[in-house]
Amino acid sequence: MAQNTQRAGAAQATPVARAGHVGGTATAPRPTLPAPATRGGPTPQTAAAAQEAREGGAAPRKVAVVTGAGSGIGRAVAQALMRANWSVALAGRRAEALAETARLAALTEPTSPAVVTVPTDVTRPEQVDALFAAVRDRFGRLDLLFNNAGTFGKAVPLTELSYDDWRAVVEVNLTGAFLCAQAAFRTMQEQEPQGGRIINNGSISAHVPRPHSVAYTATKHAITGLTKSLSLDGRPYRIACGQIDIGNAATEMTGRMETGILQANGQTAVEPVMDAADVARTVVHMAELPLEANVQFATVMATTMPYIGRG
Repeated sequence: MAQNTQRAGAAQATPVARAGHVGGTATAPRPTLPAPATRGGPTPQTAAAAQEAREGGAAPRKVAVVTGAGSGIGRAVAQALMRANWSVALAGRRAEALAETARLAALTEPTSPAVVTVPTDVTRPEQVDALFAAVRDRFGRLDLLFNNAGTFGKAVPLTELSYDDWRAVVEVNLTGAFLCAQAAFRTMQEQEPQGGRIINNGSISAHVPRPHSVAYTATKHAITGLTKSLSLDGRPYRIACGQIDIGNAATEMTGRMETGILQANGQTAVEPVMDAADVARTVVHMAELPLEANVQFATVMATTMPYIGRG
């Protein structure tokens, strides 16, 4: 644990981010980004928000970390959690995108949930440690990790996929998810009261692949194994873990669905999509269950997408 503290301190000095990356490789230069910023709720100097009761003696506000929060499903889930009165730490590779997510939440009341933006590269252990250290310092505890950061990578035939492109997808989708889950697990295990929930973002690809998606599909199958292991290992500590498998939510990552995407029969076809807000509502439902109950696996998809039957 001492090593983790040292690494967290070093990462906070020069925060760099890459969570939720779409395309590209893991070896691209990463710019230095601003330090974590906050808006809404009490300031860091007043007290841990999670330990403060709401006005009128209500229960303390719950605290969530959302990775890949600068766009797409991460942004939609973060905003839905804020509307449900959660305080949220927004993690992602682009500081300006995180700031936009916070701005869109329009938290202007003194009693609004607190929001902190933490530029984070989920593939770097020291930056992940810094993220969760910032959450502990700001809020005093952690109730939820939405493990969402991910990339599809290059859609090319198997024989044309380079080692660097394979590694880039594995580092974000699998290694990044593991590092965030491990850090969240440590926090939930050590806090008082003990416990919390981790929700991993899987995919329809955790069940069936698309053509030219070997890296993405392999990592999403691995996320299912991560979910099951976390569920088992978390039992003694009141740490629940579930997985949401999403099909065709309308985001930057799925723009090709609406213009035409390669099908298993070799044809190109436009596919139906759904609003990312529909996914967000499901995540909030999973998050707000008592720790004695858990949605182990949920599938949310565009109703008529080619998944059930023959399309």
